[in-house]
Amino acid sequence: MPPKRKKKNSYIKWFIGVTLLTAVIGIGYVVFLWASNQRSSFVQYKEFGIPIPTQYGIHGIDVSRYQQSIAWASVKEMNVRGIQLDFAFIKATEGASRVDPLYKRNWRKAKEAGVICGAYHFFIPWKDGRLQAEHFIKTVTLNPGDLPPVLDVEQLGKTGATQLRKEIKEWLLIVEEYYGVKPIIYTNADFYTRNLGNDFDGYPLWVAHYLQKHQPRISREWSFWQHSEQGRVNGILSKVDFNVFNGDTVAFRSLLIP
Repeated sequence: MPPKRKKKNSYIKWFIGVTLLTAVIGIGYVVFLWASNQRSSFVQYKEFGIPIPTQYGIHGIDVSRYQQSIAWASVKEMNVRGIQLDFAFIKATEGASRVDPLYKRNWRKAKEAGVICGAYHFFIPWKDGRLQAEHFIKTVTLNPGDLPPVLDVEQLGKTGATQLRKEIKEWLLIVEEYYGVKPIIYTNADFYTRNLGNDFDGYPLWVAHYLQKHQPRISREWSFWQHSEQGRVNGILSKVDFNVFNGDTVAFRSLLIP
């Protein structure tokens, strides 16, 4: 009998040990998930109409004629629990001849309100890259303190990826030489991976991706993240794209045109 009791006691101790170890691991995993969620959580701001990624400190929007007439002073003054909009990318040109009809007004009024501005060109892949670059340069004047010029690449059409990259390079080289600063490339994460490859990894990236709450799903470094296209802002009647900058104030200032 004593040997059996000893064996039974050993089994009980083993069972208790395994149970405690499992509990500790489980609690540790829960704590890890909670901590990770705190670092990369979205907080719902009903005033903006969307969740906001709280681990980034510099927020902004991008606009075009689709947002119609904007009251930029109201945009700049909006501050919800420390979240305010510091920068705006404004559509300037498209293709080789089109100018956004509200570009000049948006640019002037946004800067008067104290918003840091950047101008972007919507790239048409079947149009000559040089002509598109010259059209942007003719339309857009950039000064110290502005964001670098932006090339918005979203379409492939019937153009092959090789030809697309060739025309993009032409635009980027001409615009960089004229303004003296590397342009920013805007596109969505999947389009970049499928069509641009590694050819443009040396340029700052503004990437659109709405499916993850902590960062866009792309392997290369990025500077701006368009995390929602459903935002609401005082002074704008329609929905608007929301963006964050991937860095602190010092890094943001260093990106601006000197």
